[in-house]
Amino acid sequence: MPYWASIASGEAMMRTGPGKNYPGVWLYKRRDLPIRVLRRHESWRLIEDPDGARGWMLVALLSERRTAMVKPGKPRAIHVRPDGNSRIAYQAEPGVVGRIDECTGSWCHIQIGKREGYVRAGDIWGVDEGEVVD
Repeated sequence: MPYWASIASGEAMMRTGPGKNYPGVWLYKRRDLPIRVLRRHESWRLIEDPDGARGWMLVALLSERRTAMVKPGKPRAIHVRPDGNSRIAYQAEPGVVGRIDECTGSWCHIQIGKREGYVRAGDIWGVDEGEVVD
């Protein structure tokens, strides 16, 4: 704890507490949205989303698949290699979500739709700076 995960379902309800009897506070309709799991309680997880909202979600609605969201501000460069001097393959707009399959040091390999490349870990929400993912 904590650890990173993503929303597995096309519709996932965040609740005020760990049970279906607690009020829903947010309905997510974005599969693969990265989330941070902060606590466990039986089949429920206390999560935090990219905007900082916190609440409880049923574990069946979550996936271990690693994803990340491009941080707000400006478009971020996606490089052909994990090197700031390498060619920029494309730019990813803030809020775009991609799948992460590996991170080494300060770079992560990201796939956004059919495009892929390397992004600085500091430019995305969904990994910890320096985290190794494989």
